[in-house]
Amino acid sequence: MALSLRRTLDEVQQAPFVVDVLRSGDRLAAAAAGEAGPEPVRVLAAVIHDDDELTAVAAVHALARVFDDGADAVLSELLSHPRAFLREHASWALKARLPRLDAIGRLVGVVVSGGFSGVLAQRTLARWATSAPAQVALAIEGALAGTPSPGVRSRLVETLGLVPGPIAGRALLQLAVEPDEHPAVRLTAVAALGDRTADAAALAVVRDLSAADGDLGTVARLAAIDLGVEAAERGAAGPGLTVAQLFLHADIDRDLSRAGAGDNGGVATLLVRLGDALATEPGVDRVLTISRGTASAALDALAPADGHLLTPVPLLTEATSAAQAWPSRVAAARGIRRVLRMHRADVLHLRMAEVGSLAAAEVASELGIPVVFTLAPDPHAVIHALDMTGGLHRGNFGTADEREHYWFRARLVQRLAEDSAHIVLFPRPEVQHDMRELLGLDVAAQPGRFTVVPEGVDLRVSAAAAAELVRPGTPGPALAELDALVAALPEHRRRLPLVISVGRLHRVKGMATLVEAWAGDPALAEGCNLLIVGGDLAHPSPDEREQLDLIAEVLTRFPGSAAGLLMPGHRPNDVVAVWLAAARTGRPGGNGPAGVYVCSSLKEEFGLALVEALASGLVVVGPAAGGPATYIDDGVTGVLVDTRRPHEVARGMRAAFGLATAPDQDERINRAVARVSADFTVQAMADRLSGIYAGAARTADRS
Repeated sequence: MALSLRRTLDEVQQAPFVVDVLRSGDRLAAAAAGEAGPEPVRVLAAVIHDDDELTAVAAVHALARVFDDGADAVLSELLSHPRAFLREHASWALKARLPRLDAIGRLVGVVVSGGFSGVLAQRTLARWATSAPAQVALAIEGALAGTPSPGVRSRLVETLGLVPGPIAGRALLQLAVEPDEHPAVRLTAVAALGDRTADAAALAVVRDLSAADGDLGTVARLAAIDLGVEAAERGAAGPGLTVAQLFLHADIDRDLSRAGAGDNGGVATLLVRLGDALATEPGVDRVLTISRGTASAALDALAPADGHLLTPVPLLTEATSAAQAWPSRVAAARGIRRVLRMHRADVLHLRMAEVGSLAAAEVASELGIPVVFTLAPDPHAVIHALDMTGGLHRGNFGTADEREHYWFRARLVQRLAEDSAHIVLFPRPEVQHDMRELLGLDVAAQPGRFTVVPEGVDLRVSAAAAAELVRPGTPGPALAELDALVAALPEHRRRLPLVISVGRLHRVKGMATLVEAWAGDPALAEGCNLLIVGGDLAHPSPDEREQLDLIAEVLTRFPGSAAGLLMPGHRPNDVVAVWLAAARTGRPGGNGPAGVYVCSSLKEEFGLALVEALASGLVVVGPAAGGPATYIDDGVTGVLVDTRRPHEVARGMRAAFGLATAPDQDERINRAVARVSADFTVQAMADRLSGIYAGAARTADRS
């Protein structure tokens, strides 16, 4: 075995930080690609079974590059390993190998198990099916015969839809028309028929089912559009650009009514405001904001129009969080392809390493549409932060990766960055240094490919909220609700100032840390009330449930503070703007004036809610790492803290109250609002991005 493989393996095993292994793992795989024979297989297989889970993951992917049949045998055996993360990474790594008959059945078994591992196994089977379609189709049919579960059958049918050839085609046709089959399975089969453009029988079945009622008929009509059976009027090719932007994990509506629930965070609000602003930019005719939605809504949204269009894609499954939505990959790709084709998209903007970006990037490559990618060090920044706190280390990396998919997401970021026509960066105090240290990316080497673009807020929303506070007469619904929340507090807690925080209930947002910082500091707990706006409290997701349980545990340790904690759940963005304004000015008989805003996120790439709070005139507390440090004037307009530590967050809150009650607060407010107006409006963001989109489209036209 060559010394280079031994040296690189030592480098992986001795790397001081987890993010370092993300890069040294690539070098290990590259070194393994030059190896052959049983010795490198033996060495890599040995470390796979060690307690060092981080090195084990790197070794699995290195093994996939070794030129030896023994590597295939080891990877195939790992598909049955008792450690789930090894089964997962073996399912992924085998995608780079030639089909192996004894592994096909095991991969189908992983698909049956579902989850992210099932997605990786499905991708490998789809790759193998290009050269062994009969073997893959027969294995899937065998699994279908052995399970009555509608969920499992749907996954298997979806996988069958990725297999070319007559065996898979006949099975899909039978499932699509079988009246005794579960409706979810039939829908999956019908949707898959829409991809089989050369199959006359598929054309006939889809045409017939298009007349059916309910979801079956709607999905069939979408499949008919994919096949060209049912005509859909394409958007006219005007002189301006058609720009597509995507966030799959939100229920996006014009009123932003779900903002703060589940994964409907700041990005969902941003895309609505930004889409409206982009549609008014010279040279832009149409903006497509792609998110999840029903099949009927997707069908309606295909009608051609200019301006800002909300274009949902049907996932045919229940909405889940971003971390759990990977099994939606095939349905997402199908829906995204349809939207981009029908509306003739010229450029696609992707923003994060999740299933929507994975699916959309593949579709964009297929259709020849250039991609603009907003590159954030995510999951790299989270990995590094957890590494620093001891929450993530070599001994638990595989187990944590099974839940958060760190290795896959890091590789997805790398691939998106390599393939994009242009890369947008968030402002950071040391952006070039951070990109180099966290991602191994040399921004200075290709300056023309990178542009720093701050996110922006719509100041008209803040102005309307401020006007609402001074409008004579009966308070509007937003103020009336806030007054009622405060009125329900014990009498001695009314008229206290508010600490307000807005965001999703997710571990990254640090809401439990904020509650601990506030409740654990007697002066804060007694001197102010804490208002947390966010989360679906009636039907919490697993992530929301986790945060609610952590908050409940904090309150058991500090029971006296419970009376001052207000958690109304998520609220529309316009309502939040009114509450921010009221936190600054106070309300007659309600909350006191001079409140503060706190963002306790473990990491915040930019922090739109912080900018909105600054625009409302509030002193803010934010993380010292990431984007907030570029616009919070520490000690003047806000306080920067280490949000990993509750005592630091508490210190920031005390200092923020000092600033909020200082004699020069009017000057501070003017300074903060002027900074937002100059640099962080959604209109300024749209102006910068429209130029980037035009450049990406021109480059694509020349290639």
